[in-house]
Amino acid sequence: MESSYRWSMRVILLLLCALWVLPELTLAKHARITRHYKFYIKMQNVTRLCQTKSIVTVNGQFPGPRIIAREGDRLVIKVTNHVPYNVSIHWHGVRQIRSGWADGPAYITQCPIQTGQSYVYNFTVTGQRGTLWWHAHISWLRATLYGPIVILPKDMCLTHSPNPSWKSPLSLVREWWKADTETLINQAMQTGLAPNVSDAHTINGLPGPLHKCSAKDTFKLKVKPGKTYLLRLVNAALNDDLFFSIANHTLTVVEADAVYVKPFKTNIVLITPGQTTNVLLKTKSKAPNATFVIAARPYATGPAAFDNTTATGLLEYRKSSLSNTTLKNKKLPLFRPLLPKFNDTVFAMNYNKKVRSLANAKFPAKVPKTVQKRFFFTVGLGISTCPKNQGCQGPNNTRVAAAINNVSFVMPNIALLQAHFFNQSKGVYTTDFPANPPFKFNYTGTPPRNIMVTTGTKVVVLPFNTSVELILQDTSIIGAESHPLHLHGFNFFVVGEGNGNFNPKKDPSKFNLIDPAERNTIGVPSGGWVAVRFLADNPGVWFMHCHFEVHTSWGLKMAWIVQDGKLRNQKLPPPPSDLPKC
Repeated sequence: MESSYRWSMRVILLLLCALWVLPELTLAKHARITRHYKFYIKMQNVTRLCQTKSIVTVNGQFPGPRIIAREGDRLVIKVTNHVPYNVSIHWHGVRQIRSGWADGPAYITQCPIQTGQSYVYNFTVTGQRGTLWWHAHISWLRATLYGPIVILPKDMCLTHSPNPSWKSPLSLVREWWKADTETLINQAMQTGLAPNVSDAHTINGLPGPLHKCSAKDTFKLKVKPGKTYLLRLVNAALNDDLFFSIANHTLTVVEADAVYVKPFKTNIVLITPGQTTNVLLKTKSKAPNATFVIAARPYATGPAAFDNTTATGLLEYRKSSLSNTTLKNKKLPLFRPLLPKFNDTVFAMNYNKKVRSLANAKFPAKVPKTVQKRFFFTVGLGISTCPKNQGCQGPNNTRVAAAINNVSFVMPNIALLQAHFFNQSKGVYTTDFPANPPFKFNYTGTPPRNIMVTTGTKVVVLPFNTSVELILQDTSIIGAESHPLHLHGFNFFVVGEGNGNFNPKKDPSKFNLIDPAERNTIGVPSGGWVAVRFLADNPGVWFMHCHFEVHTSWGLKMAWIVQDGKLRNQKLPPPPSDLPKC
């Protein structure tokens, strides 16, 4: 046990030191500085799968540019909109402490940036280190409008390796549609049916050689033998949980959602949309005469059709010049990873239970031990009635909907944060979001006959510094399914999870209050539940929603209002002068 602990701490120390010798540090020599970025939102022609289409990008780049900061730095990012769509940008996972005006979700913390207009996102990165990401937060624009955030730690240390050779390649995994995604979701919302699934999955925007016209569009990771590499993984997908693996190589998970975790080894990483994971890849001691496939494929549990394609990249070992000459015309054998079945819920549950906080003196797990407010939220699907003039294609003019506690959220016409800050909530939102489902039923068994949802713009109001326990319960209505829930403005602690219905009498005794995972996005198990705790210490309005974009479009979302505290540093400052207008 002692040797295992020492090994774990050695890996963490190596990770910390690695982050200090990465190439990014040439851009990060001084602590607590202000870093300026300019994002020009523009259309760009991109060719994939034998077809060229115009997509929304930042600065013409796809995926978008990398943002680099050090813990404690201030980021000032000016976003100028040059496309015919309204735009907003969310800095996914950034705590945004007392800077809710910069969080980004359209109609929640800001009105969107209209064509020809600009907005400056101004915030400080506090108490976080590792990998996060940014993406559009309006309609389905994040299909192409996204990129990574690399947060370097503020503490320096000495390396424990005599000859460190670290790199931090990025792997942003997501879908690709041949069709225009804005047209796709608009048509789906009009018909009331699910939108068409994607045509491919990609690694760093590249689908790989399994797809037509894509042999050249393949991500390649070139490595040297006997080295350790830090890989930053981001699931930027709209609608798919994903398995990730590298053939014949073991990965060591060391960070999740910009929080260090107890290191554990795995051949396969499971990552839901919105989540990030840093892993260590130790290469083989001698360069093998082989190439290894990097693969990402969906983990899918729902009743709907899904894109079952596999994105592939290649891990290639650099050879000596002599070896290159010898092997120049020789085709190397190709090894492929073995991935779980697409619906392997047992693997998913076991993997998630391995993710634990460090919970030591330097990186404590500040999980609330006592709870002031308890909530029980059902998350799942349902149906709603369409207006008579819409002509939805469901039975009796109904459409597919999604809801939390049977409330399908209706987006307001002005930003909730503005309405809250200026005490203008009347006609914008109500504060009666239910703390429990409207009626009890066998949530993961036979669904009730009436599966109609209600609609409304309802929020929960929390006094500053309230400790919260939230049970998220999947339902079998239309079909049980894993739901990646993302909470803006906070990290939460995953204190428990299980299959079937949550048992309030038995399950809390099994909660992990010692070293639970600390995350901003968690997958609610298919046909199961997850329990999280957080401290409402960040004043503002904070969105919580399923990170399956199709479910968010259908209404699986809500908002928390955290009131100001009594002290000056516990209050939300006024909005910036350039805050966009609706």
